[in-house]
Amino acid sequence: MAARAHRRVFPLVFASLVALAWAALWAWSSSPYGRYLDHGDWTESGPAAALCRALPGGAVWLPAVFDAAAWTLMILAMMLPTTLSLFNAFARVVAGRPDRARLLALVALGYVTAWSGFGLLAHALHALLLAGVAHVPALAWRGWLIGAAGFALAGAFQFSALKTRCLERCRTPLSFVISHWRGRAPQRHAFALGGRHGLFCVGCCWALMLLMFVVGAGSLGWMLALAAAMAIEKNAAWGRRVTAPLGFALLGGAVLIAAGHLL
Repeated sequence: MAARAHRRVFPLVFASLVALAWAALWAWSSSPYGRYLDHGDWTESGPAAALCRALPGGAVWLPAVFDAAAWTLMILAMMLPTTLSLFNAFARVVAGRPDRARLLALVALGYVTAWSGFGLLAHALHALLLAGVAHVPALAWRGWLIGAAGFALAGAFQFSALKTRCLERCRTPLSFVISHWRGRAPQRHAFALGGRHGLFCVGCCWALMLLMFVVGAGSLGWMLALAAAMAIEKNAAWGRRVTAPLGFALLGGAVLIAAGHLL
């Protein structure tokens, strides 16, 4: 009886969490602080800048906290739905355990932690890239090159062996859970399972997520489009057939960006 009740409650909790993340992103992007989703300078102006100046070291750690919050919301909204099949598979394996809700939460925490690590690296590289561009006038006047390169990278990666290998792990969650779930130290193993699956998910989707730095991290339309593409790739029976057309479309986008500025 308890297991059946849990199976009814979990999808509602999962959907509510994802919906709240989307609602928070929409509210943020529609607010006067929406520019910060697009990596605007928190220390430049407005109440956020005043807060950064008022707090000790605020100009360093406060923007990092806000950027981490924005990235976490993006992961919950975009990536968590793509891995619903993993949670369903894990819930089936631990259905008889009294601590299954806690274990599912730890799987989710491990998954988000893996993506948070990637986000930290991506934000650092983004900051270094912007600093480098600022010192190279030729690039500063040709920012479209970065956009074209981002689309080309994402498109080319769709045809890579790493993409294929990681996507296969993402598309077979039950075998993944059976292979990696030990249960001897359940809480630690649940977190590790979520983190390991998150790493494969990063390996599958990192190039598509980097596009958010190109098109604007505050673009809800692009978030929805990319989230839908990744969810279909991972979960639909015909998902593998989407990978190549998506790659060609992204490469075509790179060509169009370049042609629009060169012709």
